[in-house]
Amino acid sequence: MRGPGLSAFALASWMVALGCADYNAPAIPVVPVGPPMKGLHVVGNHIENAAGDTVVLRGVNRSGSEYMCVSGGGVFDGAWGLTAINAIATWKANAVRIPLNEACWLGTTPGDNSYKQSIVLFVQLLEQYHIVPILDLHWVGPGSAPADGLQPMPDADHAVDFWTDVAARFADDDGVVFELFNEPFPDSNRDSDAAWQCWSDGCQATQWAGRTQRQRTSMTYQAVGMKALVAAIRPIAPRQLILLGGVQYSNSLSQWMAHAPDDANLAAAWHIYNFNGCRSATCWDSAPAAVAAERPIVATEIGQDDCGGAFITPLMQWLDDRGMGYLAWSWNAGASCIAPSTNDMGVRSAGRPWPLVLDYTSGAPVAGYAQTFHDHLAAVVTSAPP
Repeated sequence: MRGPGLSAFALASWMVALGCADYNAPAIPVVPVGPPMKGLHVVGNHIENAAGDTVVLRGVNRSGSEYMCVSGGGVFDGAWGLTAINAIATWKANAVRIPLNEACWLGTTPGDNSYKQSIVLFVQLLEQYHIVPILDLHWVGPGSAPADGLQPMPDADHAVDFWTDVAARFADDDGVVFELFNEPFPDSNRDSDAAWQCWSDGCQATQWAGRTQRQRTSMTYQAVGMKALVAAIRPIAPRQLILLGGVQYSNSLSQWMAHAPDDANLAAAWHIYNFNGCRSATCWDSAPAAVAAERPIVATEIGQDDCGGAFITPLMQWLDDRGMGYLAWSWNAGASCIAPSTNDMGVRSAGRPWPLVLDYTSGAPVAGYAQTFHDHLAAVVTSAPP
């Protein structure tokens, strides 16, 4: 959205038109989480805002907008208006990552045509709280394939069109951050020279089927590399902070510095879970620490699937000690945390380990993993210098 924000009346009217039932402006005073988050830019190995203040992005992923639109469920999974954003703000989050669906944004998937308008409005509502929106290309559909899951790389068929359109939409708002692709895993998920070459310059990638990305197909597609995506964005949005995750589902940063595009306002995205290859302090002290000495790192996804907090606690401390931001996966609602398990027949259940909150409007954390993240975020923000 460009220009000044909408009036209260126009905002309310638009939210009602888009089916945002939890909009309740009179009852929800907007209290910003922190200072204004405009003019975000890289200075050395950290991020600053327009005032020259160092910015550390800490927050949550608001999952849903990558999958609801292709499953006939609208745009978001649950409430997303001011009441819901106020709940996020109570966690002291200053960043929210918004996973996007390529086909839904471009309007190539039949269904709800309010997708783009809803995302734009959600961004504006977050910014009222001085919360940084991170727009992430999450699901893509090469050719005529449905955008119903993660692929190894962004597709040359649509990803450039997606990012040039997103860039045009937010070109005048340098408080919006672009994460160009969720979790690259080219070259059969190897941390190889071929994977990094594809990451940088594109390649023929193998197409995967379905939401779970567990079934490799015999089809290939032309993937577009990060250099081409950055080059497509910059003439339209020259001031935007851009994040790039590495290979192996953004967990490996081993060749990030060697292959990153030559761009002054670029930072690394990093994903760390208890089941990733790079999940120990020994690994964190290698390639990630080397990147962090030169460029900012934002861990745009962290988490653990055992419903505890033993993994993320030292991880968050490691990130805090180095001034790196982090966002928990994911701000979804659930009654409890259920860890994955294997039955007597050897069949493994995925469980339900990721919901951070019991419901979208109160923001009450689920016990265990979510409570650990909530308490740490509150403590680190409270102890931070003004």
